[in-house]
Amino acid sequence: MIKVLSFGAIVWDIIEGTPYIGGAPFNLAAHLAKCGIASSMLTRLGQDEYGQRSLTEMKRLDVDRSYVQIDPDRPTPTVVVTLSEGGQPHYDIQDNVSYDFIKADKGLLHAVQREKFAAFCFGTLEQRSQTTRESLHKILKQLTALHVFFDVNLRLDYYSREIITASLGPTTILKVNDDEVRVLAELLFGRSLSQHEFSNRIRDKFEIATVLVTRGSRGCLVMSEGVLAEFPGVPVKVADTVGAGDAFSAGFLAELCRGKSCQEAAELANRLGAFVASKPGAIPEYSDEIKKTILRHEPGRL
Repeated sequence: MIKVLSFGAIVWDIIEGTPYIGGAPFNLAAHLAKCGIASSMLTRLGQDEYGQRSLTEMKRLDVDRSYVQIDPDRPTPTVVVTLSEGGQPHYDIQDNVSYDFIKADKGLLHAVQREKFAAFCFGTLEQRSQTTRESLHKILKQLTALHVFFDVNLRLDYYSREIITASLGPTTILKVNDDEVRVLAELLFGRSLSQHEFSNRIRDKFEIATVLVTRGSRGCLVMSEGVLAEFPGVPVKVADTVGAGDAFSAGFLAELCRGKSCQEAAELANRLGAFVASKPGAIPEYSDEIKKTILRHEPGRL
């Protein structure tokens, strides 16, 4: 059984007045489960209505809840999402919420070490808090995961050069979007770089095996073991792009954890990302066509 652990926030995105469960780490975990991966989530929820709804949604979406912590004092966060023309999201993010206080005691560290996850996934938003940041890096030191997947996922000013650099150290797969390439090139290298130059330089500086650059409708760029390739996007009418990048990550990771090539992983990733962008919300119901595509990629299926 292939197991993947996603670390970080569960939030409720309020889009045009309607709440949708979300947060990049949770979106990733849910899409991994839809891809047939045994998906777990390490997070901290409030002891409130949204916390209970989160647990219910995790069960419905088949995301393992063994590593969920409950905070009696701080709320499960909500995020007001406004969509610009073209469906691009902008976020109003709360401070001092449950995921800012994820803890990593000895019991948790031993449990994570025993599991031998195929991949461990994390981002930057949760690292805005010292408590959660320290817990993350304790876990990274204990891990025996084959892949360490860092989705930079920059939000507002909740990141720094120090946070990014410390996160890149243990990373084996880095995922950024084209806007983040521009920000990180200036932050890490002090000047503007093309996506190709950025991928080369960050691979060499931090010894990262695979660099993924998502490019919206133009697909993605993948650099793996020194070989760079571009994969075209899948044309769709965009409803909103919330969760599309996380679906892309899930498709790529699912394939890679099954031993498939980066080309096969990128092809499924692009299809999943495009499908989610064509639907409202971060975790829409999969169409029969997408389900069949995933089944064709699973060993021993179809």
